[in-house]
Amino acid sequence: MTTTTTPRPAPGSQAHTDGGWGQTSTSVVPVQTRSARMRSYDPAAFGEPTGREVDWKHTPLARIAPLLQDVPGDAGAVSIEVSGPLAAASLEIGEAPRGEVFEPEDLPAAIAWKRSAEALYLAVPDEAELDEPVVVTFPGAGAELLAHAHVVIEARPHSRATVVLRHTGAARFAQNVEIIVRPGASLEVVSVQQWDDDAVHAAAHQARVERDGTLRHTVVSFGGGLVRVNPSIELAGAGSQGELYGLAFADAPQHLESQVYLHHKGPHTRGDVLYKAALQGSGARTVWIGDVLIGPDAEGTDSYEANRNLVLTEGARADSIPNLEIETGAIEGAGHASATGRFDDEQLFYLQARGIREDEARRLVVLGFLTEIVQKIGIGSLQEELSSLIEAELAQGAAE
Repeated sequence: MTTTTTPRPAPGSQAHTDGGWGQTSTSVVPVQTRSARMRSYDPAAFGEPTGREVDWKHTPLARIAPLLQDVPGDAGAVSIEVSGPLAAASLEIGEAPRGEVFEPEDLPAAIAWKRSAEALYLAVPDEAELDEPVVVTFPGAGAELLAHAHVVIEARPHSRATVVLRHTGAARFAQNVEIIVRPGASLEVVSVQQWDDDAVHAAAHQARVERDGTLRHTVVSFGGGLVRVNPSIELAGAGSQGELYGLAFADAPQHLESQVYLHHKGPHTRGDVLYKAALQGSGARTVWIGDVLIGPDAEGTDSYEANRNLVLTEGARADSIPNLEIETGAIEGAGHASATGRFDDEQLFYLQARGIREDEARRLVVLGFLTEIVQKIGIGSLQEELSSLIEAELAQGAAE
């Protein structure tokens, strides 16, 4: 009788989870950082995720599977409606500035690039100051319908504008957003996910901020069964600034995810990252991964990232992973923080001791926790709307 024995792995450290699974050759160096990940416009270059990769191991692949297939979208699945003080144009693949900044770093983004023959193009003219926001609405026509889109937003030198991306209805939607902030420009981009419960949405936002430019980027996720919005911001020019904010409220069985990347490339850049989430219901889940890279030429950088999660009920789960990489010692400051917890009993006791009912006290605590992000959005009407949405989420949780 012949027996075979499977060799047991050697003790000690194994290959890194990002690109190192199954490696048998020491000549293969696994990917260790967000900045070193492969990028390609060709979907075939990525291969289908297995769930073991670091950028996919927190995402339920079975639910996002429709967006991993390189097939044409359905006609009319998601329409695009633009309103506000800016005319929209379109860009074909290869037509500048499309692709100047954006290069897909995962499979859904590569498919969306390939399948979006024409990109929506919003260009803010030089030195223009738009007093009203430009609103782009993406209404989905059905949860079983597949759609792809690519959006290019360019704020030309010394301009100022606000662009709001709104997502409603339901669809299976893979979306790319390419943002270019030219020298001295100031741009605010707010992406609001207010989908129906059966929508699936994967979005890749990539931005470059040039000399003395400012970008405020906010991700707001309330609706959708699975929503994954990954912003990647490069502070390329001297004196550029990036403010990256996020707000999520997850109910069961929602999965709301953001993988944030802030790359300080130019000198004297400033970065502020703050994402907050509230979760209620068994099976509600949020995922936040924050990567900050301070490059070798980014002297004088000041950067901070934080993620805070408030778990309101049993059975909800928040994953929070901050990462900070510094390649120069000549910086003003850098730090990161993460905290996940339930209600602060002392806060509740303080409010109840002053005659406030427990349910009202809980409502006030949650509102106070999330309102910090709402107030960072420079649109009064949207602030009021988001406050009302938070109230509605709390009322729904109380009713259940």
